[in-house]
Amino acid sequence: MKSSPVEGLLVLADGARFEGEMVGAAPHGGVATGELVFNTVMSGYQEVVTDPSYAGQVVCFTYPHIGNYGTSAADDESRRAWCRGIVVRDFVGDARTWRSDGDLGGFLRAHGIGGITGVDTRRLTRHIRSHGSMGCAFGTAAEDVLAAAAAAEPGTEGVDLVSGVTTPEGYTAGTGPIRIVAYDFGIKSAMVASLASIATVDVVPASTAAADVLARDPDGVFLSNGPGDPAAVPWAVDAVADLLGRVPVFGICLGHQVLALALGARTYKLTFGHHGGNHPVQRGETGRVEITSQNHNYAVRARDGVVAEGVEVTHVNLNDGVVEGIRSVRARAFSVQYHPEAAPGPHDARYLFGTFRSLLGVND
Repeated sequence: MKSSPVEGLLVLADGARFEGEMVGAAPHGGVATGELVFNTVMSGYQEVVTDPSYAGQVVCFTYPHIGNYGTSAADDESRRAWCRGIVVRDFVGDARTWRSDGDLGGFLRAHGIGGITGVDTRRLTRHIRSHGSMGCAFGTAAEDVLAAAAAAEPGTEGVDLVSGVTTPEGYTAGTGPIRIVAYDFGIKSAMVASLASIATVDVVPASTAAADVLARDPDGVFLSNGPGDPAAVPWAVDAVADLLGRVPVFGICLGHQVLALALGARTYKLTFGHHGGNHPVQRGETGRVEITSQNHNYAVRARDGVVAEGVEVTHVNLNDGVVEGIRSVRARAFSVQYHPEAAPGPHDARYLFGTFRSLLGVND
């Protein structure tokens, strides 16, 4: 027998309020907080929830039906769920399909993640687009308690979230003839799998020094995705700066921002970020437009198309002109802001792993 729905409330830092019903795990003390963002994917909710890049955030799904095909261990993108909660219009908590081994309601409860359903997510998304990502609180506590918690939520700016999501110890994947050292800033399983298809991959903790990386004699270094503000991890920037010119480097998402900082660029926080699987990006070299998967609140700053001396902008977001890819003219290094491995999302940009392989001097 299904239990009766429990009423809940979502309150934003600016005082906006949204009524709904609680789903998943009950928040401790009746309150869950985080930085509220919206994601436009139509599927892949499990991959989103288990993506370490969402650490510290509450995710509002713009697609109305979430949970309608259950969950599967094969779709996990990391060892646990990292977001602090989800907001949905219509939560289907008990659905399964032929490939699922559980339902989303049970999945959220098992991972201690709560959510709120029945929310007018169209109105909420428009509010975020107008006012920007901001702190929020949801749960069963009184409205004044939730409002105070939302106002006190620090968000992600200036906060080192990488240290909390990185692997505590290194591990190896793949058996290819070339060796890649991958920095785990919050690396996704699909990213490791893409690299392991072309190389032996040593995944190392985010705090690994450049000297320790070079001691492994890698053919190349990979900088992964991850959560939060790149300016909050200067030790990662310093390590990458020490590697530039000594070994080829490829970065994705947070790795793209870290590489840019190491090359002398600057980063900034977007108003509401890019979170979804349908962002059009133009590749400057060919003019080709790629539909991409994205998840970031920070971006690399460009002034009159210039990021930093000796750095070429290779890809640009057609929605808002944000820098989506760079290449160092002097060092063998390049990066993209979006996710070529997708999971979830389109596969238009998977060629970039082949580009990295070619940079390492390996051709099929």
